[in-house]
Amino acid sequence: MSVITKVAEPNLYEQICREFSGHKRFIEEDESSVLTDYQDFDPAKHNPVFYGQMHTKVPTDANLEEGVNVAITHPSVIGYAFTQKPAKSSTPPPPPIPKKELCSPSEYLELYVFPVLLPAIERMLEQAKKEKCFERKRTKFDALDFLTQFLYNNNPNQAERSKRDLEDIPFVKEWLKDHPRPPLPLSLIWTEEEAAVKIQSFWRGYRVRKEPEIQELRQWQAEWREENGGIQRRVSDFWEKKEKDVGDT
Repeated sequence: MSVITKVAEPNLYEQICREFSGHKRFIEEDESSVLTDYQDFDPAKHNPVFYGQMHTKVPTDANLEEGVNVAITHPSVIGYAFTQKPAKSSTPPPPPIPKKELCSPSEYLELYVFPVLLPAIERMLEQAKKEKCFERKRTKFDALDFLTQFLYNNNPNQAERSKRDLEDIPFVKEWLKDHPRPPLPLSLIWTEEEAAVKIQSFWRGYRVRKEPEIQELRQWQAEWREENGGIQRRVSDFWEKKEKDVGDT
């Protein structure tokens, strides 16, 4: 019986990571193939004739010392094969960067997006650490706001542009006119020192208000305000009546 399966769509991020890991593996294998058998000259282990040479011992059953002319060949090199260390090829110049309109998606990200976005993300993580975002559940720090301000102020195509705060950026200002944000709670605005002062001040006031003498004084003040609360109103009514009588006469 045939089964209908759904093929997952290709993931661009996984494709880029796969291409990068394959390219990195190729570079590592190429470098190791050039330097694998080369050993630096060690006077304690090698004869001076081995200096600067790549060598390997050639196993054989024949007696290699027969027919060797020591006037031409040093005895210590008998049974070894030598070769010069290959010179490292010069790094070829990087290929020209293709135009944006002709790039593949991975090339566009690698050449035009990541060189600008990755430094901004790095700075954003540093600022998030300063704001203690990794230690608290809620903070006033907004990662998207930081990236917007950083990318606007560090646009390589607008080097002459002056630095601006987030609220002063033109398109942000227009957006906030149509989508105003509610004010942040004081618990996110105050620093730890400011919050500690507020809490300690409130607690000291609470402890003072709980003392019997202070409660008695507060009770007397409340009664006094209640008894004399209408004095101003009666005085005002008195003068209004006087003004009315004068006007009638």
